[in-house]
Parts: sequence; C-alpha cells; structure tokens
Amino acid sequence: MIRIENLSKNFTLHNQGGAVIPVMGGATLTLGPGECVGLTGQSGAGKSTLMRMVYGNYLTAGGSLRVGDLDIATAEPRQIIALRRETLGYVSQFLRVVPRVPTLDVVAEPLLALGTPAGEARDRAATLLKRLNIPERLWTLSPTTFSGGEQQRVNIARGFAHAYPALLLDEPTASLDAANREVVLALIEEAKARGAAILGIFHDEAARSRVCDRLVDVTGFTPKAAA
Repeated sequence: MIRIENLSKNFTLHNQGGAVIPVMGGATLTLGPGECVGLTGQSGAGKSTLMRMVYGNYLTAGGSLRVGDLDIATAEPRQIIALRRETLGYVSQFLRVVPRVPTLDVVAEPLLALGTPAGEARDRAATLLKRLNIPERLWTLSPTTFSGGEQQRVNIARGFAHAYPALLLDEPTASLDAANREVVLALIEEAKARGAAILGIFHDEAARSRVCDRLVDVTGFTPKAAA
C-alpha cells in the first residue's frame, strides 16, 4: 500500500546563501495492508520529515514514494488532494480547523467531503466522540476553545472517521490518560483488522509494542554527509 524506494530529501537554507543540506537519503520501506510500522530514531533523525513526504507536505529530492498507485514524488497537487480525501489519512499532534465550526461537523467533515449523507456522517462522528469521551455538551462548540487533550481526541476522531486504506499517525497516544489511550489503541487495532496500512511515530513504548508489527530506525536513512 505504501512503497518507498531510495527516497531522498534536502533542505535549502535561503537565509544562509542557499546552502543545501541533505537530510535523508536511500530511504526504502514497504507497508502492506493491515500492517503497522513504527518509525524510531533520536529527535531530529527524520521521522517527521519522512511522514511529511509521504503526506505530500515536503517535496522529495529523488526516489519513488507510492501510496497505492500514486507516486507522491511526481504527483500533481490535485492528485495529492484527492489522495488525502479518499485514501491517506493523517492524525497529527495538532488540531487545525476553521474557527466556529462545531466539533461534530469537524469530525464529520472527511465523510461529508466524500459525499456521505449528512446524517450518516454525523452519526459516525458522534460515535467516535462518545468513544473518546468528549462530552456531548461540547459537540456544538468549536474545538478551538477546548483543552489540549480534548483537541487531541477530536483530531483522532476526525482521523478515524473515514476508513482510509492508509494512515499516518504522529504520536496518537501522547498526553492521553489511560482510558483514552486504550480507546486510541483499539481504534488502531480495528483499522489494522480492516486492512489499513499504518505508518506511525510512537514514543509510548508500550503502545508501540502493542500495535506495531515492526519498527524502522530512520537513522539508517541519514546521508553520511549529514550524519
């Protein structure tokens, strides 16, 4: 489902004379349906950089990066948008939404964008919000007013609303209490069971051991010149 071959990435420092810094090279990784792979490595090793390249936020310098049949490295913007809408979900550490949109609609939005009937989309959103212990009295409010933990859970609910064939998870259990951590791990296990390919960053070692089928140390993808 996700196939990465000989992928490389450079950063250009425009405020330092256009110096080019190689930050990743030779990255190769394959994920099949129903598989969860955890990225490891010290801070700054390139875990988030690799995730952002898979999602199409960062341009690649070389290599091939395919999600399904689409090569992200050469795809047009409209293709990336369609991929994110239909195939590739991303649960980041931060919730970014339009202010004043009710929480229920924030979570339902990925389904509404696919043409799911509004009632069905909101029922799915309500089910997830209940599972993640967001009080019903908050559903009509914008999540921009919520605590950090509540926003994280809304973000998770939104990321799991649609049954994406592939998912990127950036620290999905960070800062959660035991009860909500268990809900998130169960959601990940359910996604794997239906065949989702999951690439994630998990600093929670117990969570990583429970849901990841294997680990990949991205330090091995660091170019020697940048090591």
